[in-house]
Amino acid sequence: MAPARLEVQVEGRTLSLSNLRKVMYPAVGFTKGEVIDYYTRIAPALLPHLRDRPLTLKRYPDGVEGGYFYEKNCPSHAPGWVRKERVDEIDYCVCDDLATMVWLANLADLELHPSLSLVDDIDRPTVMAFDLDPGPPAGLAECCEVAVLLRDALSALGLESFAKTSGSKGIQVYVPLNVEGVDYRHGTKRLSQALARHLEGAHPSLIVSQQKKELRRGKVLIDWSQNDEHKTTVCVYSLRARERLGEPLGPVAVVDPVDVERHVDLDPLGARGLGEALESQSR
Repeated sequence: MAPARLEVQVEGRTLSLSNLRKVMYPAVGFTKGEVIDYYTRIAPALLPHLRDRPLTLKRYPDGVEGGYFYEKNCPSHAPGWVRKERVDEIDYCVCDDLATMVWLANLADLELHPSLSLVDDIDRPTVMAFDLDPGPPAGLAECCEVAVLLRDALSALGLESFAKTSGSKGIQVYVPLNVEGVDYRHGTKRLSQALARHLEGAHPSLIVSQQKKELRRGKVLIDWSQNDEHKTTVCVYSLRARERLGEPLGPVAVVDPVDVERHVDLDPLGARGLGEALESQSR
């Protein structure tokens, strides 16, 4: 049985891990020690998506059923080796290495929400994001259909896109902004809104671009508001505060890359388990 507190060395840093037996996901008995183990094992794939980005923590000190809070300011008790960067009067944590990753997991920071911008140029996002949210009875299949339409529209602009599960019921689409021929001077919000409205006009029975609930039944919302200035979104490979009962490949939902043309392999609610995330990285 794991001790309640354990001192470990991670890449030359000394960390004191506490309450390792504390259950974070009560329905499935998933402990804080297992959370730390997951983030340690997935770190090689996860860290490149966090590096050099201001990070908002979403902490669940008493587990997923005990409430949570967001934390933008890096905790005052952070070790001196944890990188901090000031953005708009807020001193954010920046997770560049495994030791910081383990330290965050020990804080019960179950969900990782990085900025779409880098600290060195906070006003210039490096990624554009879309959240595809189905209105019942639409579901994951319709989200994947919309993701393909969005991919094709972006491709016509010379932009490549990547889809991932949201850890909830939909799909998120990320677009690296690394094509020199595209004009980003007016920000990504205008471009993302224009794309959403264009696709809504072309596919009115499938797509909606407005948040109004009465418009969303049986359709997929393309939420372009993810691109508001300084907004964060949950990182790929992050855990989500959602449990998956009876799942052999993992009881805890994870944000995971997905092939939208093979949506039959996905959980009906659009979530994947940590076992699937780790399995995909071991191939």
